[in-house]
Amino acid sequence: MSWLLGTATDVEWITSATTIDTTISSAIPPVFDAYATIVLAEDRRDMQRQGDALLSVLREQSSSVVWWLGYLDTGADDVVFPDAPRTHLYGHWPYVMVQAGAAQAATWRSDSPGHFWLGRLPNLIFPTDRSWLVSTLWDDDWTCIGGPAALIEALTNHLELRRYARRVERGQDATPPGHRAI
Repeated sequence: MSWLLGTATDVEWITSATTIDTTISSAIPPVFDAYATIVLAEDRRDMQRQGDALLSVLREQSSSVVWWLGYLDTGADDVVFPDAPRTHLYGHWPYVMVQAGAAQAATWRSDSPGHFWLGRLPNLIFPTDRSWLVSTLWDDDWTCIGGPAALIEALTNHLELRRYARRVERGQDATPPGHRAI
């Protein structure tokens, strides 16, 4: 199967609206109704359950079955398509962007040795309708999410996620308690 690779145009809505600071806007454009962070599990089994739960909620809350998946090229992580052109986001970090879906988000990447916390999930996920965005920056041990209030509510109340998830307000320091932004 042939997969559509993303360009700077596909992520312009992110690059033009994110900031370099400790607020949620460092990872998520301030265009959503609600925001949250999820501290990434350190145990591999918990990490797998956490990833499965996150994808389950995203599937349930998404009207689009086509998603953009972004894989950050750290030099150690699997970018899935090693020869694909890179698109730059945030602090000019190189990403491989691929249009696919939830099944590919769950299975394309093997456990990533360079980013233990992230495991198999892409670093960036959003549906083609841009109704939500999930972003895990390479130097953080948490994931940032923006989207409809119902999505954030579902994430913060999910049995597997609620101990890791917390709602974050726009403008608030998004660094989870006990963690450090680098």
